[in-house]
Order: sequence, then structure tokens, then C-alpha cells
Amino acid sequence: MKSETTKAIVLRRTNYGEADRIIQFCTPLGKRTVMARGVRKPKSKLAGGIELLSVSSVVLRHGKGSMATLVQARMDNFYGNILNDYDRLQFAYEMLQLVAKSSESIDEPGWFELLKSALESLHDKTSNFALTKAWFYLNYTKLMGDELSLWHNVDGKKIEAGKHYRYDIAQRGLAEAADGVLGENHIKILRLLQTQPLRVVGLVSGVQSFLAECANVAIKHAAIK
Repeated sequence: MKSETTKAIVLRRTNYGEADRIIQFCTPLGKRTVMARGVRKPKSKLAGGIELLSVSSVVLRHGKGSMATLVQARMDNFYGNILNDYDRLQFAYEMLQLVAKSSESIDEPGWFELLKSALESLHDKTSNFALTKAWFYLNYTKLMGDELSLWHNVDGKKIEAGKHYRYDIAQRGLAEAADGVLGENHIKILRLLQTQPLRVVGLVSGVQSFLAECANVAIKHAAIK
């Protein structure tokens, strides 16, 4: 039987039988669904490595069936500060649910870094929550193959400095509008959010004044209610 060692983030945990659990992991290698045998027993050595809101090092054993067996699990990082903020906690659960659902149709290794970066940011009490949400949604839709066009508007014209835009829900893009709330600075920030790692965007000064509108665009484009 083949063994596989990887980092992992728990997306879903489902009780099975008297003491087992079926775990859906997000890993840098893609989604993995595994059986964790005996993990619900009080003395299980696997239990500490399959907590939500954490990154763990796991060893999986692949047999003849489609489901691997979890043979080792060690927690590397637990983002416990998220538990102390209701809004951040709810958003963290939403991220896990979105990736769990989306990875069923698009098994994209990039889901792992997306979740890991967002969880790290939510855990950091000094991080800007709106920035994290905007970055996650923009890059979530990018991985889904529905990247927001930030270089051309819905009419195919190049987005220009000095002009204003609004997000057009029907056409799923930016439309030029004299009364649009999105100006040159909003576009620059949206481009940064969509192309740069979250830790890099978090270091850019002067973005706070524009984040509310940027986050609103990201949420609308991701079709999150």
C-alpha cells in the first residue's frame, strides 16, 4: 500500500460507526477524503491532528479503495484566536464550506494556500477583517475560473484612470458610470488583492478608506449573500 505525507486543513468531519470519522482534507496535493479509525475514542492519537481551524501534518495510506486511511496526524498550527471573534469565526466556517463544496467539482491544489493564508490573517488580531474577506472572495472566484476583469470593463474597453465604475451584477463586471463609487484607487487595490499574497497586501498603507467598496465588489462577484 502507498503512503502519502502532506500538510492538511480539515474541511469536513463526519462521524462513522461507533468510533470512526470520515475526514475531508484540503491539501497542497488536492482534496483527500480519508477514514480516521478509532479517532473518537478517548485515547486516540489522531484526534489532536484533525481539529478545525488548524494546519496539520498527516500521513495517509492508500489501499485498493477510493478512500485512504489516516495513519498519522500532528497539528502544526491552531488558529485559536478566531474562536474569540464571532464574525471572524462565522467567516472561517463559511470559507471551509465554500472550499469543501467547490473542491467537489474543481480539485484545485490552490485551495490549500487560499485557506491557509486567510486563516492566518483571521487569527491575527491586528489584521483588517474587510481586507481578508475581499482578498479571499476575489481569489476564490479566480480559482473557480471566474476571475473578475480589472483591466477591461463590461463593454470590453480598457479601464482608465480618472473614470468611475460600478459593479454590474447582471454582466458580472465593472461598468463605467459617472456616479460610480469605484475610482482609480479602488481599482488599484482590487488588482493588488487579486494578484498578490494576502500578507503582502496587508503591508500596503492607505487602503483602509477604500476597503468597504472593494469588499462589496468581491462579495457581489462571488455571489455571496
